[in-house]
Amino acid sequence: MADYKYQMIITWSEDDQAFVVSVPDLPGCMADGRTVSEAIDNARTIISEWIEYAREDGIPIPQPHTIRSA
Repeated sequence: MADYKYQMIITWSEDDQAFVVSVPDLPGCMADGRTVSEAIDNARTIISEWIEYAREDGIPIPQPHTIRSA
């Protein structure tokens, strides 16, 4: 994943009985896990795979959005 630091949104899915992580900056990039920690680890793997796929196919890789303090 190199130096990328993407925002992750973690929610609980009652249907899946799992924590679901979405990465808003990377379209379609989602992962899940039985625990928050597992879901985050899986998301990190998926982010790396998303970026690798994008590089191979010449798809632009969005920069992570940052939150700025006032």
